[in-house]
Amino acid sequence: MVYTRKNVSTLTSAERRRFVTAMLEVKRRGEYDEFVRRHIDYYVSDGEGGLRAAHMAPSFLPWHRCFLLDLENALRRVDPGVSVPYWDWTRDRTPASAPWTKDLLGGDGRRSDRQVMTGPFAYAQGQWTIKEGVTDGAFLMREFGRPRKPIQLPTLASLNAALSDPVYDTAPFDSTTRRGFRNRLEGWGHGVGNATWENHNRVHRWVGGHMLGGASVNDPVFWLHHAFVDLQWSRWQMLHRGAPYLPERPPGPGDSQHRRIVARREKMPPWGVTPESMEDHSLIYRYA
Repeated sequence: MVYTRKNVSTLTSAERRRFVTAMLEVKRRGEYDEFVRRHIDYYVSDGEGGLRAAHMAPSFLPWHRCFLLDLENALRRVDPGVSVPYWDWTRDRTPASAPWTKDLLGGDGRRSDRQVMTGPFAYAQGQWTIKEGVTDGAFLMREFGRPRKPIQLPTLASLNAALSDPVYDTAPFDSTTRRGFRNRLEGWGHGVGNATWENHNRVHRWVGGHMLGGASVNDPVFWLHHAFVDLQWSRWQMLHRGAPYLPERPPGPGDSQHRRIVARREKMPPWGVTPESMEDHSLIYRYA
């Protein structure tokens, strides 16, 4: 049965409570930290050798679609009526808006150590201890807007600029690609300072704290953010009907991306599914 992912700002109090309860139970069971570890394992940059599947590559979108589905399946094993809501950061742009309420994700971290002090995921509540990360801190951290180097959330104009690009991705299929929807949405910009970050990447920078690196999954907002990113892929497909995932074929020997990216019909780790098989989600879920 096809289920629905809703805008987080439209969730009822009961829907918020069920989502939080399911998240906390997945964490209690030990499953959640496995998701954190997986994301850390696949957090590979252009400068590293080997295959890039999750970031700085064409498979950024299908990889995270699979990742979202895995988390969603874990949540639905707890409560079959739960799905991952999406956070529209082009509209809900302040720390007072969804999803930062006390009954959902809680708010910003405190100034002294960036520790989140409100909401069900605050360390003081005793149900959300950070176990997998790049630091030894046990508490969830955020730093909205990065006050020391202020940054704003992406604008609707920036998102629309990505959606208007009619090509999914272009060579060299990494973070330096200047054309193509994938990299413009993923947000590896060009310039200095905050101009380096666009769309998806800029949201990670704005939230700060744990959202800054490979351990970003420690912050539950990761999933709401990526559900909105996933929605943009769906919107792009509707705007550019028939435009496929690229590259269609794997780069050959001598190409800088040979064996470093996943072509449309190649298997994508760790699931062994192809990007082509992830292009249509209509039989699994839809967006409200």
